[in-house]
Amino acid sequence: MQIGGTIAKCFGKLWAQMKLPSASQLIVERDKISEYLLNPLHRYGAAKERFFTVFGFRADSWQILAEALREHGRTHNIVRAHETGFGMRYIVEGELNTPLGRRPRVRTVWQFDEGTIAPRLITAYPLEDS
Repeated sequence: MQIGGTIAKCFGKLWAQMKLPSASQLIVERDKISEYLLNPLHRYGAAKERFFTVFGFRADSWQILAEALREHGRTHNIVRAHETGFGMRYIVEGELNTPLGRRPRVRTVWQFDEGTIAPRLITAYPLEDS
């Protein structure tokens, strides 16, 4: 059991120094933004919509949040990663550039499915200290 813990700690340190693979091609789908993260009526997305709109993001210009999330994924290091059976899932944490110039700390989750060209955004949400 000690060996597994040691390996996990080593991989944790390794991930903390890595960026997302194929970061120049990160995929953020329109529906993920407009129907989930910026949808005040979505069962799970409503709280996220409240958070993102405070920083100037809007559903009618969903591309701005999509690009900010891509930039977040390109510039910050991976903090955790694990295999899902479909491919690798990565967690990235750091400040998000916003239309109002404020920089809240956000966690993004990316899935790099086998057979695809780049990771796609699964979700994004504020970190506790934002």
